[in-house]
Amino acid sequence: MNSFTYERASNLEAAVREGARAGTYYLGAGTNLLDLMKGGVERPLRLIDVTRLPLAEIEELPDGGLRIGAMVTNADAASHPLVTSRYPLLSQALLSGASGQLRNMATTGGNLLQRTRCSYFYDTAFSACNKRRPGSGCAALEGYNRMHAILGASDKCIAVHPSDMAVALAALDATVRVSGPNGERAIPMRDFHRLPGDTPQQDTTLEHGELITSVDLPPSRFSKAYYLKLRDRASYAFALVSVAAALEMDGERIKAARVALGGVAHKPWRAMRSEEILAGSAIQDDSLRKAAAAAVEGAKGYRDNKFKIELAQRAIVRALRTAGGVA
Repeated sequence: MNSFTYERASNLEAAVREGARAGTYYLGAGTNLLDLMKGGVERPLRLIDVTRLPLAEIEELPDGGLRIGAMVTNADAASHPLVTSRYPLLSQALLSGASGQLRNMATTGGNLLQRTRCSYFYDTAFSACNKRRPGSGCAALEGYNRMHAILGASDKCIAVHPSDMAVALAALDATVRVSGPNGERAIPMRDFHRLPGDTPQQDTTLEHGELITSVDLPPSRFSKAYYLKLRDRASYAFALVSVAAALEMDGERIKAARVALGGVAHKPWRAMRSEEILAGSAIQDDSLRKAAAAAVEGAKGYRDNKFKIELAQRAIVRALRTAGGVA
């Protein structure tokens, strides 16, 4: 680990002012950042501790939505009465992530900013990683790529984003609120994370020095929801494929649907075409399978992960059936 300086922010304005300096990282719970620092992947010159900032509240918004502060722990968010009653999809996704101990530490803002768990990114013995060393290549393309992307990847990077929470937030049309040197702004969740393109080292659309302050959820429309996570073991494992499915029903028919996938792309993958197909249809296998097929249009598998294309479709059908209460 390299040498760095540590400061504790006394208020939001001071944090943003100091965070704008070159080589500065914000430190929350550090459940991901500290691991990356110890492994030599991240090498900050300065850490600004934001754990004492007043960003750990969950509050109802005037329009009936919900604001979750950036420092709210995953455990607290998952068990909060307003989350479990209005946004069960988010609660389910949070409870499927990591372990109880990590959920007690990990925060809403930090969860959004966690970096890929690609083994080639984490292991500095591999020189070829465009995300870690831009221009060096992508070892996963010809290496072991069972956990890697089938959608939205590029020849520069096929890593996937690891968050479960972010997949649910993408399905729920959340907004990420940030504060930075140029003031405050709101970023739709669908635009917060980036696809790799030619610059896979850039995970998000955050500008330098911007700090996440909260995540806002719109009023809940979806009475039926389910988060399905398929993984190699029952707990403390990242998703091979996950599906966040939410349905607004009009009698026996779907009035509106939300479908987002995890474990398949560089960012939570919102299946917009699938949602269009589901609107107005009944919860029947033919329409569900059609929607599932639309979700993986253009998918590209690699040597070890081609099975994900079929797995994702089956997972979508299963998640939608479960959300709709169909056995």
